Parts: sequence; structure tokens; C-alpha cells
Amino acid sequence: MERKLDHLVERLKKVHGDRLVTVVLYGSAAAGDHHERYSDLNILCVLTQITPRELADSEQVFRWWRDLGNPAPLLLSEHELRTSTDCFAIEFHDITRRHRVLYGSDIVSALPVDDSFYRAQVEHELRAKLLRLRQKASGILSDKNLLRQLLADSVSTFCVLFRHALALHGVDGDMKKRDLLSQARQQFGIDAAPFEKLLDLREGKIKPGEIEPGPLLDQYLKEISAVIDAVDRLQK
Repeated sequence: MERKLDHLVERLKKVHGDRLVTVVLYGSAAAGDHHERYSDLNILCVLTQITPRELADSEQVFRWWRDLGNPAPLLLSEHELRTSTDCFAIEFHDITRRHRVLYGSDIVSALPVDDSFYRAQVEHELRAKLLRLRQKASGILSDKNLLRQLLADSVSTFCVLFRHALALHGVDGDMKKRDLLSQARQQFGIDAAPFEKLLDLREGKIKPGEIEPGPLLDQYLKEISAVIDAVDRLQK
């Protein structure tokens, strides 16, 4: 991982020069909860400005980074960084809370996050991810292997969103998934077993054949819906 990050920074420095303000690692890798198979390396790249020239200069670097299996870096100008925290409150809360500066100055630690639409964004993301999970599952229900993989791939996303649901309820959610699920159990009264079972699968503690994905999907969806309801009630 460290070699990949070093190569990324060197390539960004080469193409952007003094236009490159900072490169920041955030997400599970910055929090010490990175899983080589299931976790992404999430990068924030801030430039002095972003025009078609900067996009063209980034093309080869971003293509190389995506070919390694990572999402393209989040590319922002300094102005955008300061003015977009209201509509990306989830992302900026994650970045400011746990990050590692790979290059440049730390301009995110003290960044004020505007929570005006935070609750609505958390509910929207939870509902959207739930609907997307249903859509994907509906096309592979008869294939147990694919369904298991779908569920295992999704658990990290829902853990992130559960952490923000907890934050809305005044709970400082843990960055470690299992501790976070324990907090969600206490706060929302959910059964964390389906999430923990998927984490066991990802970590090789149980074999795929030990999981019957159909019943697990049913329980998984119910517990996600319970968290959504808890977030929805906050607007009442």
C-alpha cells in the first residue's frame, strides 16, 4: 500500500507541479481498518484551480490509479474545498476526522463542516444504497456465490453510513467496524449478527458455504431499514 501511495504522489507532483496543494489519504486506510481485498484507497487531491488543462494532466495518473483497483482521486480546487462541505458533509466529516497528509499542507484538519443538510444526506445515502442493493440482489438471487459476494462487498459502505447515523444521534462512532456495529446495536436496537457474519467471511474466519445468503439478505435488509427509520425520525 505504501509503495502505491508513494508512486501516486510522485506522479501527481510531476504533472501538476506547484499547482498541487495537498494530497490526502482518508477512509479505512487512514483509520487503520484497511482490507486489501475489500477496501479502497481513498484520495483527496487539492489543486490551486481546476480547468480542462488540469483534467488533461491528471488523465494518465488517474487511469493508472483506477487500473490498480482504486477509485479515482477526489479532485477539488482550494475554493471548492472551502465552499462544498454543506453538500458533502458525510465525506468531509470522514476526511477531517481520519486522514493522513501524503503531500503538502494539512488544510483539512481545521476545515469547518456545514451540517445544514447532513441528516438529509445520511438518509438519502442509506436509502439509495439500500435500493441499489435490492436491485442488484434481485438479478442474482438464484446464484448463491454472487449473492454472498454482493453482501460482503456492501458491508463496508453500510458501516460508514451507520457511523454517520450514530453521529446524528450524538454518538462518536468507532472507526473499527466491529466496535461500530456494537454501538449501532446499543443505539438502534439492531441485530448486528448479519453484518458480523459478513465481516467473518471477508476475513476468512468462515467459509462461503457456511453462509446461506438468502435468509441473510432478508435479515440484513431489515436491520438497515431500522437504522434508516431512526435517521428519518430525527426530522420529526
